[in-house]
Amino acid sequence: MAQVNIRQVFEDKQERLALTWVAGANGADNILDSDLVNASNRGLVGHLNLIHPNWVQVLSSIEIDYLCKLPPAERDEALLQLERGGSLCLIVAGADRVPPALIDYANRTQTPLFSSPQGSVHLMWLVRHYITKALAESTTRHGVFLDVLGVGVLITGDSGVGKSELGLELITRGNGLVADDVTELFRISPETLEGRCPELLRDFLEVRGLGMLNIRTMFGETSVRRKKSLKLIVHLHRPPGGDISQLERLPRNDSYQEILGVKIRTVSIPVMAGRNLAVLVEAAARNFVLQQRGIDTMQEFMMRHDQHMQEQ
Repeated sequence: MAQVNIRQVFEDKQERLALTWVAGANGADNILDSDLVNASNRGLVGHLNLIHPNWVQVLSSIEIDYLCKLPPAERDEALLQLERGGSLCLIVAGADRVPPALIDYANRTQTPLFSSPQGSVHLMWLVRHYITKALAESTTRHGVFLDVLGVGVLITGDSGVGKSELGLELITRGNGLVADDVTELFRISPETLEGRCPELLRDFLEVRGLGMLNIRTMFGETSVRRKKSLKLIVHLHRPPGGDISQLERLPRNDSYQEILGVKIRTVSIPVMAGRNLAVLVEAAARNFVLQQRGIDTMQEFMMRHDQHMQEQ
């Protein structure tokens, strides 16, 4: 279960959004967790809504004017309804004033109240993106995760099959390292997995016989990436008996692996002496890009083959 508290949101976004903590300091440790969000039909971030409250309520100048123009009794009723909604944070966006009644409400209910000169739409977009990533479902996978020709590629396989050596060769060819050994995967959208490296292992690649290599120091800033969307899994395996001739030459069905509910294209490459695995991985990445553009080389070949057979 992933969690984020309101203090953390404020500290991480204070500079970007020019946030000011106006009131409700006692609610700084209010926690929003993924289980709570997933079990609820409430919006994560949105404009002030008293009927279907959001976890983070944003008040633009329109909502502020609405509250200020209400008669005292009706304003108290609106704030009471807001309290029943149980929102964890309030943000006044783009307004030049914060009503005293809203400040009193925030202090009384221990609800953090921030203000920002940013427009409400821009502010909501940034806060929603931040919280969504913080609460994203996550898992880990063993392997070397790289940016290969712009494609996030996770190289997997049994221990000792040569994943790290292949990763090192790909880095020398201008590709970038994201993570070695352990890759943290976060589902940041319904169809997107983002791979990151645990802080302890960042920039390091372990190669048998050489030990731990600092890739950033050896190859420069462009040789590493902080994160990358996972698009392709390349699985390395040794064919039984070392006989590659028994393997299927033209696999007609695409292979996928499901991680956190997202299907990831998978390619299996047999490891044999003399095979240039780095070239094969780059070719797999290029072929994936072509498939994303609607160009299926296998299908094109089969259609050409069938046409040739019919002409014969």
